[in-house]
Amino acid sequence: MRNQHPASPHSINKHMRVLFLHQNFPGQFLHVASALRRQGRHELMAVVPDSNERPPLIPVRAYHFDPRTVRTTVKLADHYTERLARAEAVAAVLLKLRQDGFTPDIVLGHGGWGETLFVRDVWPDCRILLHAEFYYSANGADAGFDPEFSGVATARYPMRVRAQNTAMTIALLDADRGVAPTEWQASRFPEPLRSKISVIHEGIDTGLVRPNPAAEVRSRRAGLPLRPGDEVVTFVNRNLEPHRGYHVFMRALPAILAQRPNARAVIVGGDETSYGPPPAPGKSWKQVMLEEVRDRLDLSRVHFLDRIPYRGLIQLLQVSAAHVYLTYPFVLSWSMLDAMSSGALVIGSRTPPVEEIIEHGKNGILCDFFDTAGIAGAVVDALANPGRYRVLREAGRRTIEERFDLRRVCLPRWLSLLRELHPGD
Repeated sequence: MRNQHPASPHSINKHMRVLFLHQNFPGQFLHVASALRRQGRHELMAVVPDSNERPPLIPVRAYHFDPRTVRTTVKLADHYTERLARAEAVAAVLLKLRQDGFTPDIVLGHGGWGETLFVRDVWPDCRILLHAEFYYSANGADAGFDPEFSGVATARYPMRVRAQNTAMTIALLDADRGVAPTEWQASRFPEPLRSKISVIHEGIDTGLVRPNPAAEVRSRRAGLPLRPGDEVVTFVNRNLEPHRGYHVFMRALPAILAQRPNARAVIVGGDETSYGPPPAPGKSWKQVMLEEVRDRLDLSRVHFLDRIPYRGLIQLLQVSAAHVYLTYPFVLSWSMLDAMSSGALVIGSRTPPVEEIIEHGKNGILCDFFDTAGIAGAVVDALANPGRYRVLREAGRRTIEERFDLRRVCLPRWLSLLRELHPGD
């Protein structure tokens, strides 16, 4: 298990039947599901796609969903049509659960994938709690932020962005409550949707994710061994792509390595596209950007780790001398908070999700998202003068302890919300 948490004093004493709907379960519900399971008195079930290969945390029922079966003649409806097809596949499993005698008290689901759209048609009286992750708009967020990759030239672009909200809007209108992980993400939702949303992050286990002066990374792919005090620059994404500033980081990297001959860059992330437009056919964004800067890089000091286990990621962040986190105005990544909790110095983009957490010169460093020279300069200075940034690293750690600690802050709020939806303890 990723985390261990005590059940008391935040236990829910009344027996509950809880159903989780999330295509990537446990996803954002990892800590809540773990806490409810440990209490031992609740009946838990998750409905997941048969492609979900994560180890079962609780009993699961699988549904089959193949995006290739989705057909539509209206291009703007593609996004919703796929969600509707997923909702239909999930509903077939829910009907079977009802037939088997399972009636949940609460359904927890992700509103963006369509899985909860027909819950009310199966169980009209259950309570629904949605993860309200993001509400798209053509202005003020990720859409159109980066002119190099935005594709905003077409008149239909704002329409396509608006159409992406269809499933989330319907799901949240039908839900009893929603939860967003940050204030900025919650602020993207219009009224009356916003009034339904509580701001509760999933939480960081600061007991596990903490500074460790004895940490060591011995992966051959990372240029082993790496220890605290080494000039290690880290960059972590689920997938390496423009939405998370991979192109900007790679353009800054030649200057960093040229000025710091002992520095090494460790880059974690997959080759797929999670957000935004795909690269040229047959290529990944990782390849595209590596080809652009290859002739200016000492590749013996650049280490790509693809995706790594969570504990391995924490060990890497514990030895990081400078962690670069860049993002469009979009969903905040867990990795940035993990880096701060690990005691790494975060050099982040001056974009709203990051600015909500990091105050420049107080608990981290902020740079303009597109300023490759400024980002390179900040990293070089952090490597050259580590003592100068010790106070910022410690303040970053305190920020996570005070605002995002799993045991003391986030999990109690999640369980309190569940008690509110299912009173009677």
